[in-house]
Amino acid sequence: MPATSPRHRRWTSVALTTAALLAGLTAPALTAAPAAATTTAYDDTYYAAALGKTGPALKSALHGIISNQTKLSYSAVWDALKVTDQDPANNNNVKLLYSGISRSKSLNGGSTGNWNREHVWAQSHGDFGTSAGPGTDLHHLRAEDVQVNSTRGNKDFDNGGSSFTNSGGSLTDSNSFEPRDAVKGDVARMILYMAVRYEGDDGRPDLEANDSINGSVPYHGRLSVLKQWNDEDPPDAVEQRRNDVIHSSYQGNRNPFVDHPEWVESIW
Repeated sequence: MPATSPRHRRWTSVALTTAALLAGLTAPALTAAPAAATTTAYDDTYYAAALGKTGPALKSALHGIISNQTKLSYSAVWDALKVTDQDPANNNNVKLLYSGISRSKSLNGGSTGNWNREHVWAQSHGDFGTSAGPGTDLHHLRAEDVQVNSTRGNKDFDNGGSSFTNSGGSLTDSNSFEPRDAVKGDVARMILYMAVRYEGDDGRPDLEANDSINGSVPYHGRLSVLKQWNDEDPPDAVEQRRNDVIHSSYQGNRNPFVDHPEWVESIW
């Protein structure tokens, strides 16, 4: 397991650690503080039906809100990713999710050196393929290096592992994948979006996050780690822009956990 990130260490209580040392005791392990409540421009309109709810009621309300979406074809995802995943430092490139590499938008395809369409919620964890719906939902489809995409495969997300070619700081082992620190929260919020959006009531699988590795369909893990990543890596301007672009230009729906990361703890 990799060392705790500097951001996480800053959140560790100095007072608690000092008191423990004075008492000659070992300080108990601490987890990241839950995300603070946020307010967005969409609260009085888009999220009006969800405000004030928690637990299953909040999940149900959000499902009803975000299920109203335009569905893309799998071929249309290529051009969409060139916009949603555009490198902020170079308009001609996309920024690859796990590796952090900036690569020309024109290098999309299936060969070594190309980038392709990564399903963050692995297709085999839902048997949804690439048909319109979960298989083409931009809220979890990302640009990624072909070989890195293959390395990730359909592994669940967890801490630990070793580096690999073009990893950018991501790690992997025989049964799990750990994204680089800068996108851990992004990955968590994409997985949890899918668990709320697809509830089995529209001819699609009922996707659920659980705390297992290599669990059975239609589950994806590891929930406890995803919650930790959501707290440690809050949404940044790039992730918020992506949410806005998908909402305004492609699907008409939003990832509620980018707007309200504290809702993760409210539901799970």
